[in-house]
Parts: sequence; structure tokens; C-alpha cells
Amino acid sequence: MTIDYYKKAEKNASTGYDQTQETVARMLAEIEAEGEAKAKEYCRKLDGWEGDVVVSREQIDAAKAKVPEQLKADIQFAYERVSRFAAAQRDSIQEFETELSPGLFAGQKLIPMETAGCYVPGGRYAHIASAIMSVATARTAGVKNVIACSVPRDENGIHPAILYAMDLAGADTILQMGGVQGIASMAFGLFTGKPADILVGPGNRFVAEAKRQLFGRCGIDMFAGPTEIGIIADDSADPHIVATDLVGQAEHGPDSPAWLFTTSRALADAVSARIPALIADLPETQSKAADAAWRDYGEIVICSSRDEVVEISDRYASEHLELQVEDLDWWVERLSSYGSLFVGEETTVAFGDKCSGTNHILPTKGAARYTGGLCAEKFLKVVTYQRQSREATRAVAAATARLSRCEGMEGHARSGDVRLAKYYPDETFDLTITEEV
Repeated sequence: MTIDYYKKAEKNASTGYDQTQETVARMLAEIEAEGEAKAKEYCRKLDGWEGDVVVSREQIDAAKAKVPEQLKADIQFAYERVSRFAAAQRDSIQEFETELSPGLFAGQKLIPMETAGCYVPGGRYAHIASAIMSVATARTAGVKNVIACSVPRDENGIHPAILYAMDLAGADTILQMGGVQGIASMAFGLFTGKPADILVGPGNRFVAEAKRQLFGRCGIDMFAGPTEIGIIADDSADPHIVATDLVGQAEHGPDSPAWLFTTSRALADAVSARIPALIADLPETQSKAADAAWRDYGEIVICSSRDEVVEISDRYASEHLELQVEDLDWWVERLSSYGSLFVGEETTVAFGDKCSGTNHILPTKGAARYTGGLCAEKFLKVVTYQRQSREATRAVAAATARLSRCEGMEGHARSGDVRLAKYYPDETFDLTITEEV
């Protein structure tokens, strides 16, 4: 493969990971041991919040009054599209029963989880859309108890628009708590008495690591750490739009990777030349974040062919992947590893992040090689069952007994033996393996 790193990242997803891992492990252990008191202590220390943890209906109503009508309409716009898409996903998987052989029936049932914990970032930015992406999807899937948490913005608590969106989307309980302490509180059932069966939602590296360490005790949606963008672009792409989209994602935080994959050195030159000015034109907070992200995590990769671009893109497995190229169908058919695909110049990560309908909680750090993003199905347990007639038991029990004895599992074998003896007392069955395997 002929790859030229026009710009190579100085850092990667593992940078600083050991320290993050140790910090999260210590916090989780302390909160589990000391309960709500320790969670509140971290909330005071890290969030600067000393008020009630559980949001009251009065606080929600007060927040609603602060949200402008146009913003309410925009939140409703996003909520409707995300909910509709989640409902379509839910309906795409069905319960069924099928007859595998005469008298032997097997089926699957879809059982929503009892309790979901939805993390909504609210530190550097007010991630209004994240409230919809997680809470509305859980509610659409049929989860009985939806608990949401977000960091308090100031002395009034959670950002009013986030709080409004959480309530609109259907959260049953809202916790004013961010970071590891918020994740731990939902996982351990603090303040609610309802431990989460699954934890979902994006967050910084500490939030992502907390979810990873808790996996097994409860489910998680995926590893959703600092956001990523990959753009595949060729000579036909508008370099200003490409550069704008790269910077737009880099502003999320100083550790947000932004990658350009191209076969065109001329495009690489044009995009690279535009990025510094676009970063400098952002407000100070966003500019500092984007500058650090592009400096430390940004890459421009030049390949010699379209096939090589596909290979390198699938290797990176970008959380978000934009196609700004000719012959779009060719690329769509061949690419296989990405969290969500944005096909053509007309769409962009920003649209998906906010309101176009697909979920923006997506896999990062290469996880798109084995999983997709948050969807209604993540909140459903796909369980199986079987039933059979006594006639079907004749063949199934005999095969089970022989296979079990070959495996050395006599107890399993006897489960088949006793049924055959009861149901067919006048018949003789060969239930042993006579030849050495």
C-alpha cells in the first residue's frame, strides 16, 4: 500500500490512558463503597454543585420557561426525527417462531430492559441533541425506567435546554451530576434505587472508561469516547467545505481526531491551507479545543488509489465518515467500517449530530469494526425459547444423549435418557458412542 502521511498525528487514542484508567477505577470503588455521600462529594468537588441531585418537576418547569419558542420547535424537530428512525429500527427486528423439524419449534422474543442510564454531556458544550439521542431511543424501545444525568452548568443546575430535551424525550428521573460520579450513580442505583441494566451516551475519556470498567455488571452501548471524523474526498470536493467539516468536529475537544483520506495532493494542500484560519475564526473556547485537536490528533493521508483509501478508511473505522467524492455508489458498496456514513456534500456530520434522524451516539477508537451505533435494538434483549412434541423428543433426546456422552457430560446425557424411558418405554434406543472419536 502506497500511503503518504501529509500530516501525521502526534498523539493517538491511547495517549494518557493509564492515568485515566487508574483515576476511574479509584472513583468507582470509592463511590460503590460509600454510596450517595461519596457521589455527592465528587459532585461538589468536580461539578461545583451542592444542590439536590434529583431534579424536581418545579425545576423542569422553570427550565422550560427559559427556553425560547424557536429552540423548543427545533428540539421538537430533532425529537420527532430521531424517534421515528428509532421506531423503524425497533420494528425491523421481529419476534418469530419456526418449526425446525416436525414437532420441534424454536422462537425469539424481544424484551425491553428494565432500566437504562443515559449520560448527557453538558460541560464544555450544552449537548442538547444527546439528550434526545439516548433518552428518546430508550423510551421508543420500551424501557420501563429511563434515568438521565448531566453535569450542572451553574448554580441553577443543568442547562435549561438540556433539561427540557430530557423531559420531552421521556426521562423518568434526571440526576444533576456529571462525569464518573454520574455514571456510577446510575450503575449502582444511587438516588433512584434502580440500578441501570445498560449505560448509554457519549462523554469524555473518563466517562467512556467508567462505562468500560462497569461493563459486565451492566451492559453498555459501545465504547463512545472523544468524537472522531473521517472525510474521504477527491479532486471534485470543495476544499473549503472539507476543511470546515474537519474543524467543526475538532472543536468538540482537544483530543478529538480529525482525518482526511484522499488521492489528491492538490486537495490536501488546499484543505491544509484553510484549516488554521478556520480555527482562528472560532470563539476562544472552541478555537483552543480545535487547535489542540488538529495539532495533536489531526491527519491527512494521501493514497495512490481509491481501493487504498477504502482499506485505510476501514482500518481507522471512523466514528463519522463523510464522502465528498464522485461515484458515490462505488464507495458506499465497498466501505464497511464506520459508525455512520454521510453520503455526498449535501449532508454532514453536523446534521446527524443534531437533528436529521440517525443516532449520533457512535463507536470510537476503532470499535466500528465490530459494532454500530446506539439504536433501539441496544435496549432490547433478544431471547430465545423452544418447545416440542413428544414425537419430536424421540430424535432430539437420542442425539443429545449421544453427543453428551461424546463430550463426557453424563448428566446431560441422562436428561435425554429419562425422557425416552418415560415417553417410549417399549422402545430400545442406542444412546452410546461405540466407536472411538
